[in-house]
Amino acid sequence: MLDDPLHFLANHLEAPDWRRLGEHLPVDWIEQAVQRTEATSIRHRRLPAEQVVWLMVALALYRHKSISEVLDDLGLAIPAPQTPFISKSAAAQARQRLGSDPLQWLFNHSAQHWCGQDRRAYVFKGLSLFAMDGTTLRTHDNAQTREHFGAQHYSSGAIASYPQVRGVTLTALSTHLVHSAAFGPYGTNEMQYAKQLIAGVPNDTLTVFDRGFLSAEILCALTEGGTQRHFLIPAKSNTRWEVIEGNEAGGDFTVRMRVSPQARARCAQLPQYWEARAISVVDQQGRKRILLTSLRDRRRYQALDIKNCYQRRWGIETSYRELKQTMLGATLTLRSKTADGVYQEIWGVLIAYNLIRLEIAKAALAVKCEPTEVSFIRAFHLIQFELHWAAVTRSYGKLPASMRHLRERLVSLLNEERPDRKFDRAVKAKPQRYATRVLRKPA
Repeated sequence: MLDDPLHFLANHLEAPDWRRLGEHLPVDWIEQAVQRTEATSIRHRRLPAEQVVWLMVALALYRHKSISEVLDDLGLAIPAPQTPFISKSAAAQARQRLGSDPLQWLFNHSAQHWCGQDRRAYVFKGLSLFAMDGTTLRTHDNAQTREHFGAQHYSSGAIASYPQVRGVTLTALSTHLVHSAAFGPYGTNEMQYAKQLIAGVPNDTLTVFDRGFLSAEILCALTEGGTQRHFLIPAKSNTRWEVIEGNEAGGDFTVRMRVSPQARARCAQLPQYWEARAISVVDQQGRKRILLTSLRDRRRYQALDIKNCYQRRWGIETSYRELKQTMLGATLTLRSKTADGVYQEIWGVLIAYNLIRLEIAKAALAVKCEPTEVSFIRAFHLIQFELHWAAVTRSYGKLPASMRHLRERLVSLLNEERPDRKFDRAVKAKPQRYATRVLRKPA
């Protein structure tokens, strides 16, 4: 009978100690993820399931390198005298054996644990601040990915050149840690993915939404499904209500809105009417906007405080930029060419992003500054270098000291203070890549 492959790993593989970022990501969690999904193997493979989990996290940290380079540089495969290198086909087969379920379980388990750490250091009057919003990613264009994920259809009748993944995340605004995520085919509306996340929103929180998520089904489920779970969302221009307390001229009033018959048909538990506090704010361009919130206590939650909370919503957009442009290098598509591989890759990217953000938060807490004050780009590059250095030198006895050095470097990478935004964010048209010659009729 063969030994347990985990024991074989411990005795024969001297891999980089990834627990240096993870004090945060214990090996026990990796084992649980693999065992719960029955992805373990009785064969002594060079890339057993546990190492493939590490590989998926590493691929997100080193997006500019190929899979073979990441395997070789970080020493993730079990050494073998006859075959010192892992072939691309062997790595692809190892990923297929693992599947996406272990990475999904590991992300959900680690994210909830990490977001709960040091929670009391980042609260707004007893409430943790979260934001929920959606984003998209492109995949390789082949028959499987296009059939599974679909692509954007334009009003002109054209179809996007690449299949797209649509997703929604719940992100902690203070640390930019991603608490939970749901994603899948592009044709599924963001509202459907948001509904999957509502049940998992922690108690004692204020979640800031984009106005596209203004739905009684979502917001009522949020407030009624837990304790002290509040929302903050801007009203749409066509939102209709009845003022039941105060007056609109005062800028702080209570409104009652009717739930549409269509929404009540989908969810019989919805009431006929729902209420919210409405706060009138004026942006820098002098335009009026109404914010709706479930924070009804005007003494404890003043209008100015709520306005400031909404301005922090842009933190989730910054999080998407860090993840898609900095970590993924603004690449056109993801690496994976199969539907399950795409899910596996995205879960690995989210785990890696949270590891970096958690290490930044720990470093910032030590010197009593905000995690968002630390440069993500420089911290990301520093962590890349430290992990590569640890793999090359195999100086594991020096890792605790290296960890302290890493955090000391992180807090020295504070972002420079910049003046406040003078103009609202706007989506600008992309310039034409090639010059266009205009034919003119002769006079």
